Amino acid sequence: MALRKILTQEDETLSKPSRVVEKFDRRLAILLGDMADTLHAAGGVGLAAPQVGVLRRVAIVDTGEELLELINPEVIRVEGAQEGSEGCLSFPGLFGMVVRPEKVVIRAQTRKGKTFERTGEGLLARAFCHEIDHLNGELFVRLVSRFIDPEELDEENGAPAP
Repeated sequence: MALRKILTQEDETLSKPSRVVEKFDRRLAILLGDMADTLHAAGGVGLAAPQVGVLRRVAIVDTGEELLELINPEVIRVEGAQEGSEGCLSFPGLFGMVVRPEKVVIRAQTRKGKTFERTGEGLLARAFCHEIDHLNGELFVRLVSRFIDPEELDEENGAPAP
């Protein structure tokens, strides 16, 4: 697979909504592989296709337990609230406090088109919401209650996410 360039905040592509994936083909598999390589090389938690210049509803999330591929994801249920530090590969060095649901249930499709549901809590819930926002053209900086210095973050507070 290949590394793709991650678009940064000044690129207007990041503010555009993505189109539904209808073809579950080799091109999709290549995109997913490239996104996984790009995410891991960048040291992130999640990556959405618009961040690599592809306006399709495709995202990946890896909190360290497993890599999740999300095609056409949608949030179907939320519970509670959590406030935590958040960053974004498209906004290097920028972190802020963001309120997200504590628990999220999403519905998505696999690379083969099979529909599944997944529940995420804590960091996984935050990552699901962050990446789905990207697919809708929404950026985390609009949700920040206060920006924070990266030096404020430590193991106890949690690393910047996603």
